Amino acid sequence: MEALKTFFQSIAYSIPNIVTDGIDILVVAFLIYKLIGVLRGSAAIRVALGVLLLLLTTWLTEELRLNSLNYILDRVLELGLVALVIVFQPELRRFLQHMGSRKLVDLLQGRSKRSITEAAVENVVNAAEILSREKVGALIVFERETRLDEYFKYGTTLDALVSVQLLRSLFFPKAALHDGAVIIRQGRAAVAACVLPLTENTHLSSDLGTRHRAGIGISEVSDALVVIVSEETGTISVAVGGMLKRHLSPQMLSRILNKELINDDSENNNELMLKIKNLLNLGRDRNEEP
Repeated sequence: MEALKTFFQSIAYSIPNIVTDGIDILVVAFLIYKLIGVLRGSAAIRVALGVLLLLLTTWLTEELRLNSLNYILDRVLELGLVALVIVFQPELRRFLQHMGSRKLVDLLQGRSKRSITEAAVENVVNAAEILSREKVGALIVFERETRLDEYFKYGTTLDALVSVQLLRSLFFPKAALHDGAVIIRQGRAAVAACVLPLTENTHLSSDLGTRHRAGIGISEVSDALVVIVSEETGTISVAVGGMLKRHLSPQMLSRILNKELINDDSENNNELMLKIKNLLNLGRDRNEEP
């Protein structure tokens, strides 16, 4: 009986350590995730892959007892730490600025990404309704998991908050940037006047013009969601996964965008934040026990 009591007491004492270790792992995973997000889409990611390959090679030479080669690689790694700071200087600075920005505080509170996307969706719907009524063509791309950096090259960088006035100005027929697509990244208008790949689908309706074919094309090669307003008819359409949904009302457009862009992300974020809060509460309760 005494042994059983001691066993359960040891388990009770170890629970706070388990909770602390779990929080530690979550924090490290979060920092690695944010660092990958900063590096992704830049030339630095190729350098990072090269460093990983060098580390793997060093480990293999040690296991295979290739002493001379292992000695050389060890020296390269020692000197490489200083070189890495120089090579990754822009990315490290951007990462530290991001860590100290309001975005991180908002993320920890579980609201920044969702609120920014919600505002962008609302403004796109309102702008599409006005552009449809005025029969002004528009092509608006919501970037998701697949990065669209290769289409940024020939566009004009904006990095602006999405607003009805901005979209109407960009797609005004006599505006300099009206001919092309606006790409929205993380709730912000990242670039305008982008040239997108045209679909090679030969079974599309003959009344679909270049704007619709470009919208379908980019949705075929990525997971992007594309809002299209026809210049000829004012019809609102959405292209996703190579499929085109036409003749949408503003209300239907709003439902589609909210379902595709907000609901899934918000459910995942809320679930993650709930798990973290439960871990924190559990650890605090265990530590407060007499």
